[in-house]
Amino acid sequence: MKPFEYLKRIGSRKNIEVGEDMAYTIYIVLTKTGTLLSKAIGMYTGKEMNHASIAFDEELFEMYSFGRRQLNNPLSGGFLREDAERGLFETADCVIYRCKISHYQYLEMMKIVQYMYWNRDRYKYNFIGLFGVMMQKEVRRERAYFCSQFVAMLLKVGGLKVFQNPALMTPHCIAQLPYLEKVYAGKLADYLQSVRSPAMLYG
Repeated sequence: MKPFEYLKRIGSRKNIEVGEDMAYTIYIVLTKTGTLLSKAIGMYTGKEMNHASIAFDEELFEMYSFGRRQLNNPLSGGFLREDAERGLFETADCVIYRCKISHYQYLEMMKIVQYMYWNRDRYKYNFIGLFGVMMQKEVRRERAYFCSQFVAMLLKVGGLKVFQNPALMTPHCIAQLPYLEKVYAGKLADYLQSVRSPAMLYG
């Protein structure tokens, strides 16, 4: 079965509980980027952190989400591997959570991420879906997600409980998931300086 076909069937999967045999750690990164879209979302949510990403390493080299592909074009949204050091993240505030997962869960999530990355030109940012969140009504668009919808979907692919329809979840909803452990709050640049070696940062 192709990964995209698999993605369509995740709603029927049973949830997998977080257990003691977890060998991998994923990171959920919520950021305050200060964009007009982020501010608009913040007016609705009443929260500061209004962009969500998922990373598969502590140093955030493997960090993915849906956002703008071009720094000066807010309408250039889509799926991307994010650079935590540059662009909108350079001065961003953040809250970082971690969650231990099994090898199987890791493979399930990475299978989807890799498929989406290889086909990233086919994916769009789900701007219309943001209005669905406000109305609490799912807006279905093929190959289109907003940031927290993507992160919640990926957690669900891994068999983790998300408790709500991913299409209705905000970054704050994700932060409330009980299996996430907060590990950092502050400037993203300061976090990177603490976990990356000087060679990683400047080499």
